[in-house]
Amino acid sequence: MDRYERIIAMHRVLQTARRPVTVARLQDELGCSRATVYRDLAFLRDGLMAPLIGDGEAGFSYDKESVERFELPGLWLNSEELHALLAAQQLLSRSSGGMLSTALAPLQQRVEKLLDAHSGGKRWPVERVRVLPHRLRRMDEHAFRIVASAVLERRRIAFDYRARSTDEKTRRNVSPQRLTHYRDNWYMDAWDEDRNGLRSFSIDRITGARLLDGIASDVAEEELNSHLAGSYGIFSGAPKGWATIVFSAKAARWVADEHWHSQQQGRFLPDGRYELKVPYSVPRELLMDVLHYGSDAEIVEPHALREQARTLLQLALGNYQD
Repeated sequence: MDRYERIIAMHRVLQTARRPVTVARLQDELGCSRATVYRDLAFLRDGLMAPLIGDGEAGFSYDKESVERFELPGLWLNSEELHALLAAQQLLSRSSGGMLSTALAPLQQRVEKLLDAHSGGKRWPVERVRVLPHRLRRMDEHAFRIVASAVLERRRIAFDYRARSTDEKTRRNVSPQRLTHYRDNWYMDAWDEDRNGLRSFSIDRITGARLLDGIASDVAEEELNSHLAGSYGIFSGAPKGWATIVFSAKAARWVADEHWHSQQQGRFLPDGRYELKVPYSVPRELLMDVLHYGSDAEIVEPHALREQARTLLQLALGNYQD
């Protein structure tokens, strides 16, 4: 542990301790000599202006009246936290098709400088953190920036939206509520002012975005969750039913660890198969997920959903008939 990390660890020990901390305990926590503990305590008190009180006999602590106002200056993270932060930055940047790289560049440079301070001149192999997007859609960077600004600054926004299902283009005026990253793609949850209701918009279908005058109307978090997060996947609306899907014993090893829905119910059957129950509103995405497992998945109920799956499979089979 270098001095940088010792100071962080020492600060956290003193910050959380209910009684004075002895030098012996600090030696044990920091893995260093008694002399090093005293030097770090002096630097913490005199160099960083920490409200440190006490002595080597009674132990050291932070002054209770001043500790709430004291923070370590700058960004103080240990090596593991810096590595995790850099990995998260890579994930966010690459899972967005690289379009956030410019916006995140200052953060990455700051993190890399802090990592260099720990490396002793050694270069960290950032390229070993790999993110492979799945079915990533092309998205207009300008549209994303306008939407993100509107969400964070609580501004109204106008844009053209081309629906994927009908290809119809409409002009929308909305009050953005939040950004949602789902399956490698970005969505905006918003209050549609013309339709007087909550809607989810895929940002890759947005063009001509611009900020409007006026503050965005806020929708209560409970209502957002009820309307937009209560159903399966990204489709909005209250769940209209529950689906029961049974997976083969081979697929059960994966499905049992998967998160399909916050209210899902799952159990292993006596023969090793896995039964999963999930609420859903619009069946389209649920059917796609189930059919992804091919013969290893069977929709047991409801009957209507089972028949929809059967129809889709028959249509698919028709493509392979001579």
